[in-house]
Amino acid sequence: MQADLYPSRQQDEPSWQERLDPVVYRHDLTDAPISPEMIEGFERDGYLVIPNLFSAEEVALFREELDRMRQDPAVAESGKTIKEPDSGAIRSVFAIHKDNALFARIAADERTAGIASFILGGDIYVHQSRMNFKPGFTGKEFYWHSDFETWHVEDGLPRMRTLSCSILLTDNEPHNGPLMLVPGSHKHFVRCVGATPENHYEKSLRKQEFGVPDHDSLTQLADRYGIDTATGPAGTVVFFDCNTMHGSNSNITPSARSNLFYVYNHVDNAAQAPYCGLSPRPAFVAEREDFEPLQIQKQTYL
Repeated sequence: MQADLYPSRQQDEPSWQERLDPVVYRHDLTDAPISPEMIEGFERDGYLVIPNLFSAEEVALFREELDRMRQDPAVAESGKTIKEPDSGAIRSVFAIHKDNALFARIAADERTAGIASFILGGDIYVHQSRMNFKPGFTGKEFYWHSDFETWHVEDGLPRMRTLSCSILLTDNEPHNGPLMLVPGSHKHFVRCVGATPENHYEKSLRKQEFGVPDHDSLTQLADRYGIDTATGPAGTVVFFDCNTMHGSNSNITPSARSNLFYVYNHVDNAAQAPYCGLSPRPAFVAEREDFEPLQIQKQTYL
């Protein structure tokens, strides 16, 4: 097991440390799938928004399959489905790249996985996948956090060589609870306080209470870097680094939001024993066995 280079939830007071890992692992841009300016922006800000990466026809097909799954009673009662803490409405369905043929193909699409592979510097696999819903009127907020803090402490990912890809299936507007990010926050690791409870994932996927940064740290980050919102029409894709501080407000508008969400991890950074010393989260939340490189290829859906 690799040494714990990013200790968290071990002290009584929060603290910071500087990032020890690269953000972009490849700097030969001769065959880059996106422009040098986009790569530079990702390295600087910790996120990248690419509008209209998927066509309106493709999005319609994806949404049709998403709606079918959402209405399937077997999916609703699946152990891989997370519901809103108050209303009981479906919030997320996990492991879609394993349980659904269409969403498996999307996971390997060169438009998204190709960019992830370039940024992470080689072979990648899917650490986590899910489809997310934030319904109109009742969609709950998700508090500020760094994904890496949880993936490191609770899943055992050793280093920051992981990124997330969110494919927007609905228009994301400033008013309907879009993803918010602190640009530049990925350069700093915020150590959180509070020992991790056993089976923490059962609550954290609905409302996270451990691995949450303190108010002073969030204030300092926001004062230093500001807060951006990732907005765009359906078909837009948002990539963000595993350590970028992000969250979202509740959605009290009639405009529901949904997306497909894939977490890509480099094969050399595969999950080990959790650094919290507890049992690992289940495989549908965090891949623990299948680290075979993703076969990235051009995909057609229509």
